[in-house]
Amino acid sequence: MKKKLIAAITAFTILTTVLLAGCGNSTSQAGGKKKYIIATDVTFAPFEFQKDGKYLGIDIDLLNAIAKEENFELELKPMNFKGIIPALTSNQVDGAISGMTITDERKKVLDFSDKYYDSGLGLVVKQDNADIKSMNDLNGKTIAVKKGTSGAEFAEKNKDKYKLNIKYFDDTPSVFQEIKNDNAVADFEDYPVIAYSISVNPNQGLKVVGEKLTSEPYGFAVNKGKNKELLYKFNEGFKKLKANGQYDEIIAKYIKK
Repeated sequence: MKKKLIAAITAFTILTTVLLAGCGNSTSQAGGKKKYIIATDVTFAPFEFQKDGKYLGIDIDLLNAIAKEENFELELKPMNFKGIIPALTSNQVDGAISGMTITDERKKVLDFSDKYYDSGLGLVVKQDNADIKSMNDLNGKTIAVKKGTSGAEFAEKNKDKYKLNIKYFDDTPSVFQEIKNDNAVADFEDYPVIAYSISVNPNQGLKVVGEKLTSEPYGFAVNKGKNKELLYKFNEGFKKLKANGQYDEIIAKYIKK
């Protein structure tokens, strides 16, 4: 009898473990709603930032609106941008939204939604810098970038061509401070991010020079081959927001034309 009881308990334990493993991080809530854990970097205004204990920004408002349209709940998990892809690929989170550029390299390990914003890189320098006007003026200079970003990738691709000395930082404010302290002459930053930063704080001592250096489509990301339902819900919800005007309202709230 004991052997049968132990065998039954063992079988139940194995079955439970398998079922839980297949569920990932998403959980079912009362009323049939699923709850997803979403990674984000809250130092990337106007897409995500923290103010008075609340998470705000284009990405946050967009995600909340999509969750309402598609009837799911979400839990935000703030982290440094460099930790987002490892968190996705190790299934610590269900999805991520953080002004993440859709690239071929990232597509090797992630699946992306349809693009929800067209961004691009701008060349950021100190306000009183009259010497740096284009990429050609960066030859042999030191630049500062945020780790794991498209700006960092752009710097690395152009390192040899322009003999760049690259300094890496964990967050955007530290990058800007390095430039203001004259320890670096420039940064490759997402254009809407620096434009927003300058608009809300025109006295911070930075400016953007020249035209956009790249075209950067942003997408919502999940681990490759995982959370297809969540990705589908994001795309469907996004289409609804575009159709009913909510998307334009969210963008206009943070980026003035």
